Parts: sequence; C-alpha cells; structure tokens
Amino acid sequence: MNIALVDIDSHKFPNLVLMKLSAWHKARGDNVFLLDPTEFLQGANLFTQYDKVYGACVFTENAKLAKDIEDAGGIVAGSGTGKKDILPEEIEHIFPDYSLYGISDTAYGFLTRGCPRNCPFCIVSKKEGKESRKVADLSEWWAGQKYIKLLDPNLLAAKEADYLLEQLRDSGAYIDFTQGLDARLLDDNKIELLSKMKIKRLHFAWDNPRDAKTPIALKIFAEQVMKRKTDYVKYKVYVLTNYWSSHQEDLSRIYWLRDNGYDPYVMIYDKINAPKRTRYLQRYVNNKRIFRTIDTFEEYDHKMK
Repeated sequence: MNIALVDIDSHKFPNLVLMKLSAWHKARGDNVFLLDPTEFLQGANLFTQYDKVYGACVFTENAKLAKDIEDAGGIVAGSGTGKKDILPEEIEHIFPDYSLYGISDTAYGFLTRGCPRNCPFCIVSKKEGKESRKVADLSEWWAGQKYIKLLDPNLLAAKEADYLLEQLRDSGAYIDFTQGLDARLLDDNKIELLSKMKIKRLHFAWDNPRDAKTPIALKIFAEQVMKRKTDYVKYKVYVLTNYWSSHQEDLSRIYWLRDNGYDPYVMIYDKINAPKRTRYLQRYVNNKRIFRTIDTFEEYDHKMK
C-alpha cells in the first residue's frame, strides 16, 4: 500500500506518532510518504494517490485543518483535535522511523506518561492520567544517537524516576529535557544524577507565582549544581503568564530567576488575546540580546512606546 503521513502542524519538531506509524507500515512492506499540509490546502486529492492518509495534529490552532483532512477520509488524531485516541500497543512500542524526517543523530521519546499536578491550563493529566508512570525503557527508542530529546511531562513524579535517570546518565548522550522539570520533586539523589548527565540545556517550570516551593528548590539546585558545574549549560525556566498572575508577579519571577543564574523563558497562555504588555514582556525576555542589554522591562517598555 501507499501510505501518506501528514504533519498537520508542519513545525521543525518531528512528530513521534508519525515516525512510529511509518516504522510499522514499512515493516509490512508499505511505501510511506511524509506530506506537508500545504498539499492538502492547495486542493490535492490525496485519496486518489494513497491507500491510507494519516494526520497528526498537536496544536489546537490547526484543529480546522485536521477536521478538513478527517472529513475527506483521513485518519486524524492528536492533542490538537481534542481526541484521546492512543496508538495500538504494537505501534506505540515500535522503534521510531527517524529517517522519515531525515534524522540520524537524535532520538525522541517518552519514558513516562501522565502527571499528578492536574494543572488547569494543561491537558496532560486529563489525557494521560493523574499518575506519572513508566511506559518505556530508553532502549525502546534510543540506539546510540548522540542526542536525546526527552518529551516526558513530569518524569520526576514517577516512582521509577531514579531508575530512568540512571538510564539517561549511562547513555552518555546529550540529554534535552524539553518539558519543564518539576523542581519541587528534586532530592539529593535526583540532583546528583542530573549533575552527572551530559546536558546542554535543562528546563524547569515556575508556573504559579504563589508557589513558594519552586524558588526554594531552584535555589538548592543552583547551590548544589550550577555553582560547581564547569560545563557550559543553559538552565532555562518556563514562566507562565496571562493565566493567574499579575504583570508585577510575572516581573518578580523573571527578575528572581535572572538574579539566581537562571534563564527565564516567558510562555503566554492564550497569546492571541493576551494584553499588549504581556506580549512585549515575552519579546523582552525571550530575545536574549535585548534581555541581557536592557536591565529592566520598564526601560524596554518605554523604548517601545
């Protein structure tokens, strides 16, 4: 069969589900083609050229296109569609076909799924459950690649966290925790394991300004790791804005993080409807050339007017 896989979001980040579907179909002798959604938008009738069309949609902003492809006869799922569909076990646990995106030196995957935090702005707990649980060993989707992109929503909350962190440490690969780690779950052993990994960029998250535990945990991590680690590592912290914080609370977190050696990264909830000041704040903080040159947002905001 001829199989079409449509990356509906069409971002630079590869879609893991499509890579697994590709591996499964290729193992059965099918021909697999990765398509850009623009082909569908331009009126191409994919269903006369392919026996099956799959679409994967992560972001809700692309939900309409996902629905159009589904209405035309495609099999479409993903967080952006609002569905809770999951892959069959034999596909979920297959080694991904990284060649679909021309990837050779990087592995992508989950070791755990689910999160006990159940944050109201996040779909993970509703979609994957309120327990962080082990779903794979590293060897299921890593085969010696130089880089590992870990997609777990809250690995540190799993009871197997230390065991999985040991796998990552022992891999010798460069580890990128793409989602913000929950600093409140760090302990001495987890800190030690993280300090022994090859990491170029480590992400934490500080979503709630009234959460007093996160800055305490980040302070401890800075004392135990950041001040004694000689390798150049970027320690980023996601800062949620436009949800339950005031502008002053956003600034307070941002300045605290900078003062304590962290690199804040502003995330805007509902960016389309966010106040102009919040969008200016994101531009100020996330453009590091500006952030390192202009000391305060007030000074930057004055220049923008």
